[in-house]
Amino acid sequence: MISLSVFYDWLAASVRLAAPLMIVGVGGSYTERSGVFNIGMEGMMLTGALVSVAVSALNGNVLLAALCSMLAGFLMALGHAYLTVTRRANQIVSGAAINLFALGLTNLLNARLFDGPRTRVALYPILAPEPLREIPILGQVFFSQPVIVWVAFLMPFIAAWVMYRTSWGLNIRAVGEHSRAVATAGLSVVQLRYAGVLLSGIFAGLGGSALALSDLGYFVPNMTAGRGFIVLAALVVGRWNPIVVAAASLLFGAGDALQLRVQTFGSIIPYQFLVMVPYILTIAVLAGVVGKTSYPKEAGKAYNPEEE
Repeated sequence: MISLSVFYDWLAASVRLAAPLMIVGVGGSYTERSGVFNIGMEGMMLTGALVSVAVSALNGNVLLAALCSMLAGFLMALGHAYLTVTRRANQIVSGAAINLFALGLTNLLNARLFDGPRTRVALYPILAPEPLREIPILGQVFFSQPVIVWVAFLMPFIAAWVMYRTSWGLNIRAVGEHSRAVATAGLSVVQLRYAGVLLSGIFAGLGGSALALSDLGYFVPNMTAGRGFIVLAALVVGRWNPIVVAAASLLFGAGDALQLRVQTFGSIIPYQFLVMVPYILTIAVLAGVVGKTSYPKEAGKAYNPEEE
């Protein structure tokens, strides 16, 4: 029989593993609402993870590591925005190219930067005082989490407020539905779409930092392992609402934590099948919402001001 402590440990791990997905999901909501697909968030997340570990290893400053990971994601997103918005390249092809580039780049840099004995770098700190951590259930599940997890839970609410309660958020949603109406109103479609894509890169980089520095403390080649694509599924399930996307991310995080816990129980099921659990869950959830969700009308479509 599974003890309550194991159950609480699974809940805590679910929250911690969902945090990077929630952060990346915030940026994904903005870029797809603006009409630009960014499947390159997987590569941006991977690059952010490497950069954050490298900076943390260099000076032990996790705040600087987080900022540098966001900068790395920003620069990669800038390339994606230039190709898809300015040059009107195919958005899927551009995102796939970024993923391949990031995989090769991080493997190369990892071999050069961390070729010696592996040591853990400085992690995000746990800020909650000790009395709060000792509270039954809540102490272990919530108050014992690193600060980046709390940031991840706060971000979707802020993002939803910006998207649904501000004029800028209205403009972002409008440009993904009817870009020509936005242009007629005197707003810049290009600027708005650039903003959406750049935000997705910034948050993807921070999500990579959360993945690497919340618990692990070192970089592993291809450590994102498709999490960026899981976020794309969460966006569809959550209908591009940052709060609902965060809830979907919690579900996927719970599946990831479950397969890790089952492996420690000495199950007769091969671990390769257990690793598949989050992805099978993703497919199952997507299958239940396909046909019931309407994408932003101009998602994936390049804007050409010269066309009538």
